[in-house]
Amino acid sequence: MMKAVVRRNRQLHVEDRPDPEPGEGQVITRNLSCGICGSDLHALHGLEEMAAVGKPGIEIPEIQGIIFGHEFCGEILDHGPGTEKRLKAGTRIVAPGYVNTKIGFQTAGFSPVVPGGFAEQMILTEKLLLPVPNGLADMHAAMTEPFAVGEHAVAESDAGPDTINMVIGCGPVGLAVIASLRARGLGPIIASDYSPARRAIAEKMGADIIIDPAVESPHDKWAELGAKGVLPRSMERLFDAPGKRAIVFECVGVPGVLQSLIAGVPGWSQIIVAGVCSQTDKFEPLMCINKKIEFKFVYAYNFEEFSQTLHNIAEGVIDVSHLITDEVPLEGVAKAFEELANPELQCKVVVNPTL
Repeated sequence: MMKAVVRRNRQLHVEDRPDPEPGEGQVITRNLSCGICGSDLHALHGLEEMAAVGKPGIEIPEIQGIIFGHEFCGEILDHGPGTEKRLKAGTRIVAPGYVNTKIGFQTAGFSPVVPGGFAEQMILTEKLLLPVPNGLADMHAAMTEPFAVGEHAVAESDAGPDTINMVIGCGPVGLAVIASLRARGLGPIIASDYSPARRAIAEKMGADIIIDPAVESPHDKWAELGAKGVLPRSMERLFDAPGKRAIVFECVGVPGVLQSLIAGVPGWSQIIVAGVCSQTDKFEPLMCINKKIEFKFVYAYNFEEFSQTLHNIAEGVIDVSHLITDEVPLEGVAKAFEELANPELQCKVVVNPTL
């Protein structure tokens, strides 16, 4: 039997659960470190609602027995049938948590049959395993997954040498976006967040301009930085405009944020939506049309982006230590969920099942 943090009746409980058994092409791992994600916080109380939004028109029953945790670093314990055994037992690994099972594709950390990282053991797909480079701390390796989300958002954007890049919301996703922009040598980077603690971390991650939106609008910076589409339209600017293109990364995921961006950004802007809003929202399409705004919604990452992120962390291109504010055992997960609701208390808490 293994210990795990289990979601029951929208609460977290430490329970004994049967050890997972690896199936065809799978390995069993011992969890060493796992980050708590914002999606875990939302899912604790709203997993059923999140599932219903993803499958509109289908009634979703109460989901019981989920073991959260998808930002993990582990150690291979054993190999299941049909594996290549290219990485031996004892190898520390990270991986995307996508697992094929007898009931179909499952995502570790959001599955009723595949345990996540808030447990002593997991089962993973062997083909997706990446060895952790020697010397990289377990908790830093576990940041590969959340920082790969930022890597994907930037890769999907048009951010380049001639763009002005704004990050709205400096939680872990926004900070990962800043890190990816900085790793590419792109700037300027404007970072906006109401939290003083988050703004301080954004500066450490490489943001050039830090904005408290309670004091000033981040959109006041467009003109002085030379963004295109700021000046009123004239005949010669009707179909194009001089200046640098504005690229905005929305990393909040709260209703109303998209409309505020539409109203504030200059013409020809691109808005990358990386914040996960599971509620109904609304905006004014005519304003988007008049400004020729481009929207792009992004999700997760591909394997190459995941691998590149691990490389960037291991080589010191990205310093993830600025985000991690606490490490807790399984018994401390419920309290950590409560503290993470306050950005001044915590930013990224990692769970260590070996403590």
